[in-house]
Amino acid sequence: MRIRKALPNEGQVILDLIRELAIYEKAEDQALASLEQVDKAFFCENPAVFCDLIEDDEGSIVGFAVWFLNYSTWSGTHGIYLEDLFVKPEYRGQGFGKAALVHLAKICIERGYHRFQWWVLDWNTPSIEFYKSLGAQLMDEWTVMRVSRDALTNLANLKIAKN
Repeated sequence: MRIRKALPNEGQVILDLIRELAIYEKAEDQALASLEQVDKAFFCENPAVFCDLIEDDEGSIVGFAVWFLNYSTWSGTHGIYLEDLFVKPEYRGQGFGKAALVHLAKICIERGYHRFQWWVLDWNTPSIEFYKSLGAQLMDEWTVMRVSRDALTNLANLKIAKN
């Protein structure tokens, strides 16, 4: 197996994997990214998001990891936030996902980052157990907050009263 950076001519591959992940997560209607958006995000001069493709021994792409840097004010260092890790169903249980996590953990160590984190759907028990077996901790004291679509527009347009 091999894990490598996605190449500029592989935007459609990334987009296809995003759609497969959305289907798996029962949210296909929410996967709205276009090829133009994927190409612009991953292959611009100074990307803020990265994609590593996972290949089997024959060079077939079997999955991907999409990640970006975050920052901890407490540790004073960057970390990696794993946005998506996806291995095609027919390749699961063969070590591809574990290899991707090891790959990203090594990047953290090499660069002096103190954290590597991600979300997992609460119904995805097999993944939760897998992540825990690798030493990941559930951060159940935290609640994810999100503002998007109309709520994001409304928040951006709020008038701030001067005291």
